[in-house]
Amino acid sequence: GIPVGKLALYTALGGVRPSACLPVTIDVGTNNEKLLNDEFYIGLRQKRATGQEYAELLHEFMTAVKQNYGEKVLVQFEDFANHNAFELLAKYASTHLVFNDDIQGTASVVLAGLLAALKLVKGSLSEHRFLFLGAGEAGTGIAELIALEVSKQTNTPLEETRKNIWLVNSKGLIVSSRLDSLQHFKKPWAHEHEPVRELVDAVKSIKPTVLIGTSGVGRTFTKEVVEAMASLNERPIILALSNPTSQ
Repeated sequence: GIPVGKLALYTALGGVRPSACLPVTIDVGTNNEKLLNDEFYIGLRQKRATGQEYAELLHEFMTAVKQNYGEKVLVQFEDFANHNAFELLAKYASTHLVFNDDIQGTASVVLAGLLAALKLVKGSLSEHRFLFLGAGEAGTGIAELIALEVSKQTNTPLEETRKNIWLVNSKGLIVSSRLDSLQHFKKPWAHEHEPVRELVDAVKSIKPTVLIGTSGVGRTFTKEVVEAMASLNERPIILALSNPTSQ
Protein backbone atom coordinates (compact mmCIF):
# COMPACT_ATOMS: atom_id res chain seq x y z
CA GLY A 1 0.00 0.00 0.00
CA ILE A 2 0.91 3.65 0.40
CA PRO A 3 3.55 3.26 3.16
CA VAL A 4 5.38 0.63 1.10
CA GLY A 5 5.41 2.90 -1.94
CA LYS A 6 6.62 5.89 0.05
CA LEU A 7 9.46 3.95 1.64
CA ALA A 8 10.45 2.62 -1.78
CA LEU A 9 11.21 6.26 -2.64
CA TYR A 10 13.45 6.54 0.43
CA THR A 11 15.49 3.65 -0.96
CA ALA A 12 15.36 4.47 -4.68
CA LEU A 13 15.95 8.22 -4.38
CA GLY A 14 17.45 8.69 -0.93
CA GLY A 15 19.68 5.65 -0.75
CA VAL A 16 18.20 4.49 2.56
CA ARG A 17 18.60 0.72 2.85
CA PRO A 18 15.29 -1.19 2.91
CA SER A 19 16.13 -2.85 6.23
CA ALA A 20 16.05 0.59 7.88
CA CYS A 21 12.47 1.25 6.73
CA LEU A 22 9.28 -0.09 8.29
CA PRO A 23 5.93 0.48 6.53
CA VAL A 24 3.05 0.76 9.00
CA THR A 25 -0.69 1.13 8.44
CA ILE A 26 -2.69 2.20 11.49
CA ASP A 27 -6.22 0.86 11.12
CA VAL A 28 -8.70 2.78 13.26
CA GLY A 29 -11.81 1.46 11.54
CA THR A 30 -14.04 2.97 8.87
CA ASN A 31 -17.38 4.77 8.64
CA ASN A 32 -17.94 3.42 5.13
CA GLU A 33 -20.96 1.13 5.49
CA LYS A 34 -20.31 -0.53 2.14
CA LEU A 35 -16.87 -1.64 3.30
CA LEU A 36 -18.13 -2.72 6.71
CA ASN A 37 -20.65 -5.01 5.00
CA ASP A 38 -18.23 -6.33 2.38
CA GLU A 39 -17.28 -9.93 3.17
CA PHE A 40 -13.90 -9.43 1.49
CA TYR A 41 -12.97 -6.30 3.46
CA ILE A 42 -9.75 -7.02 5.34
CA GLY A 43 -9.76 -3.90 7.51
CA LEU A 44 -10.98 -3.50 11.08
CA ARG A 45 -14.77 -3.94 11.10
CA GLN A 46 -15.78 -1.10 13.37
CA LYS A 47 -16.61 2.60 13.21
CA ARG A 48 -13.58 4.89 13.12
CA ALA A 49 -11.96 5.62 16.45
CA THR A 50 -12.01 9.32 17.30
CA GLY A 51 -11.28 11.65 20.18
CA GLN A 52 -9.58 10.21 23.25
CA GLU A 53 -9.55 6.64 21.90
CA TYR A 54 -7.76 7.78 18.73
CA ALA A 55 -5.29 9.95 20.66
CA GLU A 56 -4.41 7.13 23.06
CA LEU A 57 -3.81 4.66 20.22
CA LEU A 58 -1.49 7.08 18.40
CA HIS A 59 0.35 7.90 21.62
CA GLU A 60 0.86 4.21 22.34
CA PHE A 61 2.27 3.77 18.84
CA MET A 62 4.58 6.80 19.06
CA THR A 63 5.86 5.69 22.46
CA ALA A 64 6.52 2.14 21.25
CA VAL A 65 8.34 3.32 18.12
CA LYS A 66 10.73 5.41 20.16
CA GLN A 67 11.29 2.70 22.76
CA ASN A 68 12.05 0.08 20.11
CA TYR A 69 14.05 2.11 17.58
CA GLY A 70 15.62 4.90 19.59
CA GLU A 71 15.59 8.68 19.81
CA LYS A 72 16.54 9.24 16.17
CA VAL A 73 13.81 7.18 14.53
CA LEU A 74 11.89 9.23 11.95
CA VAL A 75 8.11 8.87 11.80
CA GLN A 76 6.54 10.04 8.54
CA PHE A 77 2.82 10.76 8.71
CA GLU A 78 1.09 10.11 5.39
CA ASP A 79 -2.51 10.82 4.34
CA PHE A 80 -3.79 11.76 7.80
CA ALA A 81 -6.93 13.91 7.76
CA ASN A 82 -5.92 17.55 8.20
CA HIS A 83 -7.59 17.98 11.60
CA ASN A 84 -5.40 15.12 12.88
CA ALA A 85 -2.31 15.90 10.82
CA PHE A 86 -1.63 19.34 12.28
CA GLU A 87 -2.38 18.23 15.84
CA LEU A 88 -0.02 15.24 15.59
CA LEU A 89 2.81 17.37 14.22
CA ALA A 90 2.36 19.94 16.97
CA LYS A 91 2.05 17.31 19.69
CA TYR A 92 5.13 15.25 18.82
CA ALA A 93 7.48 17.81 17.22
CA SER A 94 9.26 18.40 20.53
CA THR A 95 9.64 14.74 21.51
CA HIS A 96 10.04 12.82 18.23
CA LEU A 97 11.48 13.25 14.75
CA VAL A 98 8.25 13.66 12.78
CA PHE A 99 7.50 14.61 9.20
CA ASN A 100 4.21 15.00 7.37
CA ASP A 101 4.56 14.56 3.62
CA ASP A 102 1.27 16.27 2.75
CA ILE A 103 2.15 19.38 4.78
CA GLN A 104 5.95 19.59 4.77
CA GLY A 105 6.98 17.47 1.79
CA THR A 106 4.78 19.35 -0.67
CA ALA A 107 5.87 22.65 0.86
CA SER A 108 9.57 21.83 0.38
CA VAL A 109 9.10 21.05 -3.31
CA VAL A 110 7.04 24.20 -3.93
CA LEU A 111 9.53 26.43 -2.11
CA ALA A 112 12.30 24.97 -4.27
CA GLY A 113 10.20 25.74 -7.35
CA LEU A 114 9.64 29.32 -6.22
CA LEU A 115 13.35 29.86 -5.59
CA ALA A 116 14.04 28.54 -9.09
CA ALA A 117 11.36 30.84 -10.55
CA LEU A 118 13.02 33.84 -8.92
CA LYS A 119 16.01 33.30 -11.21
CA LEU A 120 13.70 34.26 -14.09
CA VAL A 121 11.52 36.96 -12.54
CA LYS A 122 14.29 38.31 -10.28
CA GLY A 123 13.83 39.74 -6.81
CA SER A 124 13.53 37.94 -3.49
CA LEU A 125 10.69 36.04 -1.83
CA SER A 126 10.01 38.97 0.47
CA GLU A 127 9.16 41.18 -2.53
CA HIS A 128 6.34 38.90 -3.66
CA ARG A 129 2.70 38.63 -2.64
CA PHE A 130 1.18 35.15 -2.56
CA LEU A 131 -2.39 33.98 -3.12
CA PHE A 132 -3.43 30.36 -2.63
CA LEU A 133 -6.49 28.55 -3.88
CA GLY A 134 -6.94 25.87 -1.22
CA ALA A 135 -6.38 26.10 2.52
CA GLY A 136 -5.93 22.49 3.54
CA GLU A 137 -2.78 20.63 4.56
CA ALA A 138 -0.89 21.42 1.35
CA GLY A 139 -1.92 25.07 1.05
CA THR A 140 -1.29 26.05 4.66
CA GLY A 141 1.87 23.93 4.79
CA ILE A 142 3.35 25.68 1.75
CA ALA A 143 2.26 29.08 3.05
CA GLU A 144 3.92 28.48 6.41
CA LEU A 145 7.22 27.36 4.87
CA ILE A 146 7.27 30.43 2.61
CA ALA A 147 6.62 32.65 5.62
CA LEU A 148 9.37 30.90 7.58
CA GLU A 149 11.86 31.30 4.73
CA VAL A 150 11.06 35.00 4.31
CA SER A 151 11.35 35.46 8.08
CA LYS A 152 14.76 33.78 8.01
CA GLN A 153 15.99 35.80 5.03
CA THR A 154 14.83 39.18 6.32
CA ASN A 155 15.01 38.68 10.09
CA THR A 156 11.34 39.67 10.26
CA PRO A 157 8.88 38.18 12.79
CA LEU A 158 6.86 35.29 11.39
CA GLU A 159 3.60 37.06 12.21
CA GLU A 160 4.64 39.86 9.85
CA THR A 161 5.77 37.68 6.95
CA ARG A 162 2.45 35.81 7.03
CA LYS A 163 0.65 39.05 6.20
CA ASN A 164 1.90 38.92 2.61
CA ILE A 165 0.30 35.51 2.08
CA TRP A 166 -3.43 35.11 1.40
CA LEU A 167 -5.57 32.00 1.09
CA VAL A 168 -8.90 31.30 -0.61
CA ASN A 169 -11.00 28.29 0.33
CA SER A 170 -14.46 27.08 -0.70
CA LYS A 171 -16.09 30.01 1.11
CA GLY A 172 -13.84 32.67 -0.38
CA LEU A 173 -10.91 34.73 0.83
CA ILE A 174 -9.86 33.89 4.39
CA VAL A 175 -10.29 37.12 6.32
CA SER A 176 -10.48 38.14 9.96
CA SER A 177 -14.29 38.44 9.94
CA ARG A 178 -14.41 34.65 9.41
CA LEU A 179 -12.07 33.89 12.33
CA ASP A 180 -14.65 32.21 14.58
CA SER A 181 -15.63 29.66 11.92
CA LEU A 182 -12.11 28.70 10.83
CA GLN A 183 -10.18 25.56 11.76
CA HIS A 184 -7.22 26.37 13.99
CA PHE A 185 -4.57 25.86 11.30
CA LYS A 186 -6.26 28.41 9.02
CA LYS A 187 -6.51 31.19 11.60
CA PRO A 188 -2.95 32.58 11.13
CA TRP A 189 -3.96 33.44 7.54
CA ALA A 190 -7.10 35.41 8.40
CA HIS A 191 -6.04 38.98 7.59
CA GLU A 192 -7.97 42.23 7.68
CA HIS A 193 -9.87 42.60 4.41
CA GLU A 194 -13.42 42.79 3.17
CA PRO A 195 -14.97 39.41 2.24
CA VAL A 196 -14.28 38.23 -1.32
CA ARG A 197 -16.14 35.21 -2.69
CA GLU A 198 -14.62 34.45 -6.09
CA LEU A 199 -10.98 33.66 -6.90
CA VAL A 200 -10.78 36.11 -9.80
CA ASP A 201 -12.02 38.91 -7.55
CA ALA A 202 -9.45 37.94 -4.93
CA VAL A 203 -6.72 38.17 -7.58
CA LYS A 204 -7.89 41.65 -8.60
CA SER A 205 -8.13 42.80 -4.98
CA ILE A 206 -5.00 41.25 -3.44
CA LYS A 207 -2.87 41.76 -6.59
CA PRO A 208 -0.60 38.75 -6.02
CA THR A 209 2.60 38.15 -7.93
CA VAL A 210 2.37 34.41 -7.20
CA LEU A 211 -0.76 32.25 -7.55
CA ILE A 212 -0.67 28.70 -6.18
CA GLY A 213 -3.43 26.12 -6.56
CA THR A 214 -3.77 23.38 -3.94
CA SER A 215 -7.51 22.75 -4.12
CA GLY A 216 -9.35 19.57 -5.00
CA VAL A 217 -11.69 21.54 -7.25
CA GLY A 218 -10.79 21.41 -10.93
CA ARG A 219 -11.07 24.04 -13.69
CA THR A 220 -10.69 26.95 -11.27
CA PHE A 221 -7.64 28.60 -12.84
CA THR A 222 -9.80 29.91 -15.65
CA LYS A 223 -8.73 32.08 -18.57
CA GLU A 224 -10.14 35.06 -16.66
CA VAL A 225 -8.00 34.27 -13.61
CA VAL A 226 -4.83 33.83 -15.68
CA GLU A 227 -5.53 37.03 -17.62
CA ALA A 228 -6.04 38.90 -14.34
CA MET A 229 -2.64 37.69 -13.12
CA ALA A 230 -1.04 38.68 -16.43
CA SER A 231 -2.56 42.15 -16.28
CA LEU A 232 -1.00 42.71 -12.86
CA ASN A 233 2.43 41.21 -13.51
CA GLU A 234 4.86 41.20 -16.41
CA ARG A 235 5.84 37.63 -15.50
CA PRO A 236 3.37 36.14 -13.00
CA ILE A 237 4.28 32.93 -11.22
CA ILE A 238 1.38 30.47 -11.44
CA LEU A 239 1.69 27.00 -9.90
CA ALA A 240 -1.33 24.81 -10.65
CA LEU A 241 -0.72 21.98 -8.19
CA SER A 242 -4.27 20.79 -7.57
CA ASN A 243 -5.15 17.15 -8.11
CA PRO A 244 -8.93 17.21 -8.60
CA THR A 245 -9.30 13.66 -9.91
CA SER A 246 -10.32 10.62 -7.90
CA GLN A 247 -7.35 8.60 -9.12
